[in-house]
Amino acid sequence: MGKALFIIDVQNDFTEGGALGVDGGAAVAAGITRYLAEHASEYAEIFASRDWHDADNDNGGHFATEASPDFVVTWPQHCVAGTTGAEYHPALDTSAVTFHIRKGQGVPAYSIFEGHTEAGSSVHNLLDEHGIDQIDVVGIATDYCVRASALDALSQGQRVRVLTDLVAGVAPASSEAALAELAHAGAELVTAG
Repeated sequence: MGKALFIIDVQNDFTEGGALGVDGGAAVAAGITRYLAEHASEYAEIFASRDWHDADNDNGGHFATEASPDFVVTWPQHCVAGTTGAEYHPALDTSAVTFHIRKGQGVPAYSIFEGHTEAGSSVHNLLDEHGIDQIDVVGIATDYCVRASALDALSQGQRVRVLTDLVAGVAPASSEAALAELAHAGAELVTAG
């Protein structure tokens, strides 16, 4: 069996200056690049996810259109397919990524498991095909998409580690709560450095 790395949503719109930028996002992008320079060979597969929302609709109610966003269920427009905001942060080197996953095309999507490759392969099938039984998780945001992706991996029987120095969250309290929830669910919280 093998080990995979999930790089969750390290995109311009989720880093400083973006539509939903989090503090520390650019540092996480650079940190993941440094980590990959030393550790990419330890992974059988490396997955990188991106929100990839439609521009011409509210993506199943994900984008606030009729009222102000509540930042729980509805959000400002972000990570629209083909825009600069949807692109990977420039400090993230994606040359070692083996699978690029797009999620949220017309619907709300938080977990990497809700996405697909451009060819239509699901993350679940790719993990099975490549004999993956361990997953390390890094990226943005700790309290939303990192949390959802790690919980889904655990629910599918994967051994999961969250590299806590390579994640950034929306808010300190909700990020701490997410990490506690993940640890309680069986994830190992470790530092990359």
